[in-house]
Amino acid sequence: MSNEPISLSKALASFDALWSPRIVTRVNDYDVRIAKVEGEHVWHVHDDTDEFFLVLDGELHISLREADGERTVLLPQGAVFTVPRGTEHKPYAPSGAAILVFEPSGTLTVGDRHDEVPDHVDATTGHTLST
Repeated sequence: MSNEPISLSKALASFDALWSPRIVTRVNDYDVRIAKVEGEHVWHVHDDTDEFFLVLDGELHISLREADGERTVLLPQGAVFTVPRGTEHKPYAPSGAAILVFEPSGTLTVGDRHDEVPDHVDATTGHTLST
């Protein structure tokens, strides 16, 4: 990891892959990841950790399956949302978005339990950012 300032716009410009996060830095035992997203991810659950989302550009939707039923939260640019641990969720971005995700290092993007992973979703713990 660099101990120099990181421009998120330059970091986002350094790759094109969708649903394939890049690790921009670490904070203690957490990764700060950025990703370009468009279309649907996959229903999944992180059993032991919350998942923090910040929308850098565009608009992100997150469908949630909760005890009271299913709902969708809409996150415009600049909005943040935390999916609580154990909550089944599916992010999607109909028109595309750039997001920042904060979660423990080594956390798999498709969680601990998930539906079948489509080809356009990268099941990873994040890739090293190469700028």
